[in-house]
Amino acid sequence: MDIPGLFNNYGWLLGLFGVLNIVCLVHAVVTRQGALWIVFLALNLFLGGFIATLFYTFMVLLPNLQGSRRAATQAVQRGVEAIKPLDVRVREAQQALAESDTLERRAELANLQARAGRPEEAQATLAPLLSGIYADDPVVLLSAAQLDLAQGNPAGAEARLSRVDLRTSAATRTRTLTLLALAQEQQGKPEADHTYREASQVATTEEPRARHAAYLIRQGRTEDARAVLEALEKSERQASPLYRKQEREWFTLASELRRKLG
Repeated sequence: MDIPGLFNNYGWLLGLFGVLNIVCLVHAVVTRQGALWIVFLALNLFLGGFIATLFYTFMVLLPNLQGSRRAATQAVQRGVEAIKPLDVRVREAQQALAESDTLERRAELANLQARAGRPEEAQATLAPLLSGIYADDPVVLLSAAQLDLAQGNPAGAEARLSRVDLRTSAATRTRTLTLLALAQEQQGKPEADHTYREASQVATTEEPRARHAAYLIRQGRTEDARAVLEALEKSERQASPLYRKQEREWFTLASELRRKLG
């Protein structure tokens, strides 16, 4: 039996577990996994053990890494979709709906048709969802409110948006508050400014800030608009290429507004 070889292999294995333990400990601290995990991993590292490292790796680290990969993949997919021409996205959404008629696909097609300036088609697409079990679904309410705005009915949009549960998700909250601010602005309500600011604070997109800057310019508040536009410009400079493409519509609007202010 090669005793020195066994010791060499064992030492290599201990070194590997030591590195893994450090990775797990750093991950636990950065992601705030709780004091118990941090204590166990720190003791494990100090004593040269491996049980806590194995438990943490399979119970926390690997599932988190898998979730991060899924989130990254979804972000890339959203970015690719966002830079497609609108007519192409409408056609693809129509094909997807023909293959499987789901709530999400029908609402997505209605949203795209409304953005493309085809409100009658959007209304027909959305109509089956406006009554029955889906009538109070946030996806349906947001799509219907967007359609109300496109058809010049801001009061109707505001009424629908008041029924949306803002706790559903950050994206739902952002979209709801942005549309609500637009509806209030179209009705000449002064609270639109506050709603734009609230939307910007929780935003998952640059749309609220770009629309807020445009609103401030229309109100003659150019200095306030400049401050919002400067924040948008900084965000664009620091953004990844994918995010800049994804938010191209709003960064472009911000650029046009800056030129308008001179």
